Formats: sequence, structure tokens, C-alpha cells
Amino acid sequence: MTLQQLEQTVSELPPEQFAKFREWFLAFDADNWDRQIEADVSTGRLDRLVAEEIAKHRNGESTRL
Repeated sequence: MTLQQLEQTVSELPPEQFAKFREWFLAFDADNWDRQIEADVSTGRLDRLVAEEIAKHRNGESTRL
């Protein structure tokens, strides 16, 4: 199935099925995001960014949330 065919199929879903698809896709996307972040953390890909932000915080360059 091509992307264009998938888009067409999704656009033709009845509202109830589209709502279920959207719910499934959001969970699917969130799971993929979580796996990618976990992989980036475990391989050290975020270490430099984290170190920079910790240094900014120590220098008083952060704000309270």
C-alpha cells in the first residue's frame, strides 16, 4: 500500500472508525517516541545536551516551571 492509498483509505473512514484509528495511531506514535528517547539516552546521544542544560542551570540561566 502506498502512502497515497493509505491517506485515501483513512480519509474514507466513518467517524467512529476514524476516532478509533486516531486513538490507536496516537498511542502507536507515542510508543515509538518513547522507544527512540530511551535508545538515545542509553547510547549517550543526549549527554551533551543534558550537560549544557545542567551548566546553564548552575549558572542561574534557568527558570522555574
